[in-house]
Order: sequence, then C-alpha cells, then structure tokens
Amino acid sequence: MSDIKILSSYKPLTDHNPVMVQRFGADPYALEYKGRIYIYMTLDYPEMNDIGEIQENTYSKIDKISVISSDDLVNWTDHGTVYAAGPNGQAKWGGNSWAPAAAWKTIDGKDKFFLYFANSGNGIAVLTADSPVGPFTDPIGKALISRDTPTCAEVTWLFDPAVLQDDDGESYIYFGGGVPSEDKASDPGTARVAKLGKDMISIVGDPKPIENVSYLFEDSGINKIGGKYYYSYCSNFSMSPEAEKEKGFEQGEIVTMVSDDPMGPFEMCNPALKNPEHFFGLGGNNHHCMFRFGSEYYITYHSRILEDSMGILKGYRSTGIDKLNLNKKNQPSASEATREGVKQLKCLDPYTETKAVTMSNAAGIATKQFGEEAVKYGSGDMIVTSIKPGSWVQISGVDFGAEPARLVEVKVKRADGRTGDKIKGRILVCLDSPESKPLEEIEISMEPVRGVGTPEGMLKISNRLDTQAFGIHDLYFVFDGEGYEFYSWKFVE
Repeated sequence: MSDIKILSSYKPLTDHNPVMVQRFGADPYALEYKGRIYIYMTLDYPEMNDIGEIQENTYSKIDKISVISSDDLVNWTDHGTVYAAGPNGQAKWGGNSWAPAAAWKTIDGKDKFFLYFANSGNGIAVLTADSPVGPFTDPIGKALISRDTPTCAEVTWLFDPAVLQDDDGESYIYFGGGVPSEDKASDPGTARVAKLGKDMISIVGDPKPIENVSYLFEDSGINKIGGKYYYSYCSNFSMSPEAEKEKGFEQGEIVTMVSDDPMGPFEMCNPALKNPEHFFGLGGNNHHCMFRFGSEYYITYHSRILEDSMGILKGYRSTGIDKLNLNKKNQPSASEATREGVKQLKCLDPYTETKAVTMSNAAGIATKQFGEEAVKYGSGDMIVTSIKPGSWVQISGVDFGAEPARLVEVKVKRADGRTGDKIKGRILVCLDSPESKPLEEIEISMEPVRGVGTPEGMLKISNRLDTQAFGIHDLYFVFDGEGYEFYSWKFVE
C-alpha cells in the first residue's frame, strides 16, 4: 500500500452522519417501502462564480431531488437525482424543487409512488412513478396547490409539504410557513392542511388553516403515533428570550403539536430537536422528518457539518439521522443530533451482488447516472466514477460468516470518452481500514477500443482470495489508476 496515498474523507471512518459525502442533500424526507428506507432530499448543488469559486447558497438554482435508500440506516445506495423542475425537469412549469415529501399507495392493484415538492415558495408540485426511485413524471402538468387554491393566496411561503396516510385509507397533505409581518411572528397563521384525493394527485375540498401554531417558521411534519396525530414544524427566529422561556422551546427548533384528528385542532406538545447550531456550532434553517423503521423511531434532519469539513461555509446542507426520543406518554420529545448517528441495524451480505454506489463513507469519488433511463430522468441506476489513485468506498458491517469467502467478483467499465485509451489500474480489497494490507488486489486492464462497442462495455473480473475473509468487518475498495468506473461487487463462498 506504500505506493498509494490514501485520500481523506470528509467524515471519520466511525461516523455515520452525514449519511452521504458524495454530494449535499437538504430537507430530508423518509419513506419506508418493502423493508427499506428511502430518503428524498433537496439537492444543494454548489453555485459557482465566473472563476470557479463556490458562492453563498441562494437556493434559486435548485431543480433536482436526491434519492438514497438503506435497509440498515448506515450503508446507503445512491439512486441519483430526480430531474424535478426547470427546463430539463418533469415539472417544466416550475423553476425549483425544494423540500420533497414522498408517499406510496396501491392503486388498481399496483404500487404507485408520489413525490411532492415546492416550486420555491409559490406552490406544491406532484410527480408519480412505478418505483420509489423513478422514473418520475408529471401527471397533471401544473401545481397541485397554488396561490389560486382557496385559503392559500395569503400563505407567505407556499412550500414544505408533508404527507400522512392514515389507517382508514385517507391521505392528507400539510404545507405552508413564513411570517407575514413582524407583529404576527408569534402566530403567523400560514400553516395549512388539505385532504388528498384517492388518486393522491388532487385535493378534496379547501385547505384548512392549522390554528395557533406558535412562532411558526417553516418545515411541515406529520406522524401518527399511538393513535394521536403529531404535527411538527420549525419555529421562527423572532423569539425573544422571554418568549422562549414562556413557550418552552427556542427559535429555530423543531416543535410538535398533537391532535385526535388529522385536520386538527392541534395543541402544543413538545420540542423535538434544537437548531443544528446547538449540536454542531453552525446554525441555519432547521428541517426534519420523523419516521418509524422496525420497532424504533428516528429523526432525519440537515446540518452544515459536511460543508464545514470541506471548508466552504456557504450554507450548503447535508442529511443526518439519529434516534427520536419518545417520552413516557409515547410522544416525540427532545432528541440529539450527533456525528456518530445511529447504529447499523443489520449486517450486509457480501454474497449477493451489491451496487458499488452502496456505501457508508467514501473519498475522492463521485457517482453518476448509468443507463439510458437514469440519464434521461436523473434517478435510477448509478455507477462510481471520477476514480483516482487513493480514492475509496467503505461498506460498514459486512458479515462474511464462519466459512471464508473463496472469490471476489467486480464489474467495471471504462469511463466515458476513454475508448481510445488503454486503461490500467487496481482495486484493492481491504478490511477494517483503507490502509490495511489488501485481502486481494484486482488488476484492471482494458485495451483501447475503436468505436462504441457494447452499450455498457461492462467487464466482469473474478479473483481467487489467497487471504481468507470471515466474520464481520468493514469493507473497503481502494482504487489505483483512473479511466475506469466501478459498477458492482460480490463475494463467492
């Protein structure tokens, strides 16, 4: 390993937050489907000036939504970025895609998926798909909720949706925020709830104001726990110290309200998560989603710890996940945001083919769309790219079992535009550290290609393991050379 300088990640090997380091992701929303959690995030894509310097995040250029998924809450599969809005997106009538929410429902015997997002602060869009990762398309060609929707013209910020699917089959959408004027900061009156149609792409009746939302700022959330409905939101930044003491929560904090009915009225309940500044020293807006997975509750949120590690400090957010505390009344209550994150829920099986974009950490790589469908729509199949000497990916908690693995198989392809080059490189298979002695070194060699060749140009390489691998380990694929891309891997017993 002395001939390869191992690159550093933007987070320690033992930290699980942020959940991904290959790009930013804000305003996270969680959806469970068939034993996996899918996280949908606003794509905070760095804005650059004319000389390539990263500028302050204005949010004005955001028109894509990132999607990742996991069944253990530590190793996350990158599904790309939904081309949601703007001239290259599905909702071409909208300029932005902020703060997504997602739901799924069986309609006419088929599972359908719905992705809701805000066109900046001016309305709510909905996209549909037959898979949680897309391709997503626009079924109505206009806003689901706009300023022409009754009771919504006066909503300062018509954004930040959340969706509840109740036990009786009815569904509801929550949205809104903003402070109309300073004198209304203590009770802005800008939160709304509406009943969704059976098709999930229409609303039934007029949206209803959610009343008495104390110091509302933004960020709708909704959960049903123990038969009670918990509406949650981020408090605004106009709170005085006296108001914070009186209300029992701080400015920029996630706060909950409770009701016996999904459309209210709601009463104040508990604060649930302080502003990221309290935990990490860097503040900003606070955005969350509380969700259940298995028998536990979790809270996903964003912070600025990734940009801090990158030395940027321009307002770009990344997603974290931690346990949600429930009090003795089974109510959401004060929880902690940490760099360590949650414990891995289950080990990963190395004997089934795993996409290379499934990782808990990485350094020096990027991911991109793979295949015609993903390239067209932005989300779907992905591949590890931008490989360089010393870059790597980490997969946490891999269980090789009691009997040692015999073979390791990888699928690679030459990088786009490298058809005329001879590609040489190595993939070093390491356990427990990217700097450990390799379990195996996989040689990559591809002769120059004239013309396009096969559509994917995938090369499968199988190596026998001279060093045994058994038991539970963190697994690292360390790269040497460049000009190739990494699609998947698998061990054989």
